[in-house]
Amino acid sequence: MNTRQQQLQAFNRLLDIMDDLREKCPWDKKQTLESLRHLTIEETYELGDAILDNDLEEIKKELGDVLLHIVFYAKIGSETNAFDIGDVANSICDKLIDRHPHIYGDVVVADEEEVKQNWEKLKLKEGKKSVLEGVPKSLPALVKASRIQDKVKGVGFDWEEPNQVWDKVQEELSELQVEVQSGNQDKIEAEFGDVLFSMINYARFLKVNPEDALERTNKKFIKRFQYIESKATELGKPLMDMTLAEMDVFWEEAKKL
Repeated sequence: MNTRQQQLQAFNRLLDIMDDLREKCPWDKKQTLESLRHLTIEETYELGDAILDNDLEEIKKELGDVLLHIVFYAKIGSETNAFDIGDVANSICDKLIDRHPHIYGDVVVADEEEVKQNWEKLKLKEGKKSVLEGVPKSLPALVKASRIQDKVKGVGFDWEEPNQVWDKVQEELSELQVEVQSGNQDKIEAEFGDVLFSMINYARFLKVNPEDALERTNKKFIKRFQYIESKATELGKPLMDMTLAEMDVFWEEAKKL
């Protein structure tokens, strides 16, 4: 592994390269904070995929892509004297010190849960009007629901036992069924949302990340369905010409692989 000095040299090398690109490359010179935004989101998702695949080599590469974006934003900020990479680093350092009084102060905590509770209390003391202010509006709905629940838990708004949450799931499922029978599409959607929200809450009590769990299922489904496609190709038969029963045979084969 690299020494701290080697790590700093590598980071300085990246800063120098960013300076060169911003000055000499037509594409890099054209970029703005806004134009990079969607690319950063894409890179973050690619990092997430690599983490779920537990591909350490790919994680290293994707972390590099994300780091490049951070340096890129800081470079753009420095060009208008708004901020530079030093300001970015010092800002997060100051926040971490302020939010960890049990490390850099005299506060005593018993466990991880107390750390989380103190974190939310400190954020409110910093001037935030709501514990939910830190949940980005543009988060995907499933991730947002998980973060909302985690945030309110930090101030004590939570169920006491997992069985209470499961009872809530059952209650929401029953309400969904009532609306399905009524045929009111708007109410069906509302109740379906309640079911998902309660399931995400239950996942938290099971110590399951719902986003990761769903993505595992997505990957599993893709792998099995692509097995069906490969078998159809071997048979020289278009997938659309296969019966559901024929496809199900290959689906069961895929499950055993």
